[in-house]
Amino acid sequence: MRLASRRSAFSEINVTPFVDVMLVLLVIFMVAAPLLDQGIPVALPKAATGQRPSRSAGVSLTLSREHVIYFDGKAVTPKDLRKELAGLQSQPVLIRADRDAYVSRLVELWDLCRDAGFREIHIATISE
Repeated sequence: MRLASRRSAFSEINVTPFVDVMLVLLVIFMVAAPLLDQGIPVALPKAATGQRPSRSAGVSLTLSREHVIYFDGKAVTPKDLRKELAGLQSQPVLIRADRDAYVSRLVELWDLCRDAGFREIHIATISE
């Protein structure tokens, strides 16, 4: 009586190529992520007590050199901005104003935020 030899199927999965691909994708995203969040380019004013602006939380507004207001990367009028800010009053506001923008336009933007109910408003600067 002859016993049939059974060969078991090779059922293990080689995960090494998978790990290699995942590591490459991780490096690509780590390099590309900071490039995606550039926003509107502005030359921030210098201040002796200036700090690097944090975009991690809150509402970010940008006032360009041409005195255009940007909210979420799109240009808005003061009237439209008031509508966009409705319901966000519990968050802080960070205003990124170009150093060549008129102070009067910055004050108008600040006043609009205060009138909309925001109490924590910051102006982004860089250290000297």
